[in-house]
Amino acid sequence: MNEQYPQQPQPGWGGSRQPAGAPTPQPPKKRRVGKIVGLGCAGLLALMVVVAVAATSMNGDSDSTDTGKKDKAVTAEEQVPAGGASGKDAEGERTPGTKTRAEEFRACVAESGTPTEKEAVTHVTKVTGADKRNDIFDSADVFTDFSGGLTGPHTGEGKLIASAFTSCYESENGLVTVYDEDGELLATANY
Repeated sequence: MNEQYPQQPQPGWGGSRQPAGAPTPQPPKKRRVGKIVGLGCAGLLALMVVVAVAATSMNGDSDSTDTGKKDKAVTAEEQVPAGGASGKDAEGERTPGTKTRAEEFRACVAESGTPTEKEAVTHVTKVTGADKRNDIFDSADVFTDFSGGLTGPHTGEGKLIASAFTSCYESENGLVTVYDEDGELLATANY
């Protein structure tokens, strides 16, 4: 029986079949897959919490008189006075001296833009999101009367409009997106 099942020396029992001076073999390394998977899951959970907090702070206003309107963005029909008040009187009529966000944007480019930017900005029909800033993720949309989308003939003008927007508005972490008349993407830029 001893020939079939030779006994292996066990550590600490005094028997060693290794030649003197030979290094002792290292035990096999333990796999730490569970530890890696656990830390990866914890990282994903932490990332989801950060995104949820950022989204909540972007959507949450400190104004407790919010009536639940879907979006407070100013459209071409809504007028905004240069001072920032509502721009409409009690009957909802436009008050003198008010401008839309698109008109304010065109005026800013007319004041400080290049000739090609000034020409491209004449096609802007609506600007939304330029008045809301929280410096976490500011997102503004510029709508134009161009057609063709990203692969169409007006991509260059879209890039000029995005560039002009970055000259007029500032944010630590903002993104402006320029759309054509069908709502297709023309250009984007960080501002």
